[in-house]
Amino acid sequence: MPCLWTGSITEAQYDSHAQPPHPGEVLRDYLGDTTVTEAAVRLGVNRVTLSRIASGSSGISADMAYRLGAAFGTSPELWAGMQLQYDLYQAGKKPRPRIERLAA
Repeated sequence: MPCLWTGSITEAQYDSHAQPPHPGEVLRDYLGDTTVTEAAVRLGVNRVTLSRIASGSSGISADMAYRLGAAFGTSPELWAGMQLQYDLYQAGKKPRPRIERLAA
């Protein structure tokens, strides 16, 4: 059964302390009993590419977001949004120098 995660978290609702799932984790839910090999063939991508996404070691590109949207009847924005939320959370955990504001 497909996952019902909507990916629509507003800034006010977003808890920066709660790590969002990697889109590959959600993809595994959507795949259900479908093998990565079968899904890769149907998506027109390499099995290794899809396997790396499903394992969380690769991200979802814009092209892959469109493919997944078409395959699962979702929007590409769902997949791209999950990737963006995951990436922003990961980037937010890294130390960075203080940056002065350029303009008011």
